[in-house]
Amino acid sequence: MHSNRFPALLAATAMGVYLLLVVGATTAVTDAAAACAAWPACGGGFALPSSPAGWVALGHRTVALVVGLLVVATAVAAVRQRPPTRVWTALALAVLLYPVQSVLGAYVAVAGAGATVTVAGVALTASALHLVGGLCLFAGLVAALGWELEAETGDPDESPSAAPLSETESAPEPTAVDAGASPSVPAWRDAPLARARLTATAYFRLTKPRLMWLLCLVASAAMALAGANAAGAGSELTPEVVAATLAGGALAIGASGTFNHVLERDVDRRMQRTSDRPLAVDLVSVRNAVAFGLSLTVASLALFAWVNLLSAVLGLVAILFYSVVYTLVLKPNTVQNTVVGGAAGALPALIGWAAVTGTVGLGGVALATLIFLWTPAHFYNLALAYKDDYERGGFPMMPVVRGETVTRRHIVWYFGATLAVGAAMVGLGALDWLYALAGAGVGAVFLWTIVRLHYERDEPAAFRAFHASNAYLGAVLLAVVVDALVV
Repeated sequence: MHSNRFPALLAATAMGVYLLLVVGATTAVTDAAAACAAWPACGGGFALPSSPAGWVALGHRTVALVVGLLVVATAVAAVRQRPPTRVWTALALAVLLYPVQSVLGAYVAVAGAGATVTVAGVALTASALHLVGGLCLFAGLVAALGWELEAETGDPDESPSAAPLSETESAPEPTAVDAGASPSVPAWRDAPLARARLTATAYFRLTKPRLMWLLCLVASAAMALAGANAAGAGSELTPEVVAATLAGGALAIGASGTFNHVLERDVDRRMQRTSDRPLAVDLVSVRNAVAFGLSLTVASLALFAWVNLLSAVLGLVAILFYSVVYTLVLKPNTVQNTVVGGAAGALPALIGWAAVTGTVGLGGVALATLIFLWTPAHFYNLALAYKDDYERGGFPMMPVVRGETVTRRHIVWYFGATLAVGAAMVGLGALDWLYALAGAGVGAVFLWTIVRLHYERDEPAAFRAFHASNAYLGAVLLAVVVDALVV
């Protein structure tokens, strides 16, 4: 990696602040701070804790001291580094905010999480204000990191982001490549097993099975969280509902993937990574694929309708959004296709919540927001790895239109937004230490791969960040399920 240590220090400080953020929020939710209601230590202010909860609270304050030293070290490094003005500004705001956060944290510890602070004549809960301040501090550090990495590693000769919008967002002209050769399909009479295996594999690929496990995990997390928050108040978290919802979700994903294959079959022939798809090589006919997709749709909606009507409506919206809105409208026409298209991945969170409660609750919206913001931080890595292929296919993906430098900066910012929402979700009440530590630990690995991507700027680095993003979301969602079910 590059010899300059300033971005690495910025990244470490940002993740240190994030660790403080999620641990502090979890401490407040679990009321661990009440076991050490003094400052800086327990008892009269200098005694050691007498309970595990007290040690947690004291540990949080100790980590706050370490992170404070990191903030000071980052500020000193910035003085020596002389970064761009916008980096200076974002970092200065964070440095000035940290002591305010420390004082407010001490006040919360002594006065209690329910204590109020009056700001501009408005009474606010001290713990909520402390959380908002922490989010602002984290946002400032992430913004500084994104701008510093761009200044250090960006290519000034790349396509300018200040180009007119009509030019910037126009799709590149598609170019032809050699389409994948149609496979030799044996006759049923000559080799029935071989043909059956080839045909089954083709239809299985139409369903995009790689998307299923993650999106079904999203729905599972939403159901678990909804069950924990609605326990005893109309919760329908039963094995039958869970099974029907997950099966319906898997079929909906399969239907969406099949329609996507049908609608993009001509483009798939122009792109190297998709030129061997079943419809691109005429292994499955369009008529059969459409019939297959419609069958999956009917089966999916039937299962959702058995659960409740709202789940069925949301399931239909999800299929139509991915198949029509994303595939036909967003993907070929706007550079923001990945951002807006993130709604397709967010809908399973609403479906899972609705399956258990019959409503779209705050927890479902929060989890959907997490997935929505995570999508660009995740998919932009794949867009970087396949930039030439997307350009060949005529898709206005971010690296094709705005350039790789801008794309890498956006990855940093969407990463920060994702983690910020993840920290705020601790306040839902059903999430505990496993969720907090999983988000901070795997999130740090994700950020490390993003920083490496800025310096290495090659396909392996893009795939490394892509897989790290999957690992982050998978770990967080599993932690949601475990934390919510053990409440």
